[in-house]
Amino acid sequence: MSTNTTSDVIGSARERIDDLDGRILDLIRERMGVSASIQEARIAAGGRRVHLSREMEILDRYRQALGKPGTTLAMTLLELCRGRA
Repeated sequence: MSTNTTSDVIGSARERIDDLDGRILDLIRERMGVSASIQEARIAAGGRRVHLSREMEILDRYRQALGKPGTTLAMTLLELCRGRA
């Protein structure tokens, strides 16, 4: 593989990663909004803002799909979606 072709492959792949990262960030922001709606409804009904058994389901799903790093990712995602209460 020539250097020019290698540079093209790397450049193209990096553009794809940047696009994927943008889409992931958009999905995280969307998830945060949906989570806020759920929390507001739960609090309005007299419940708690956080539903721990649901969070455990999410942690397990990510762990099964991605292993131990999936748990870390899920914890970060849950923290982002808990809001500021």
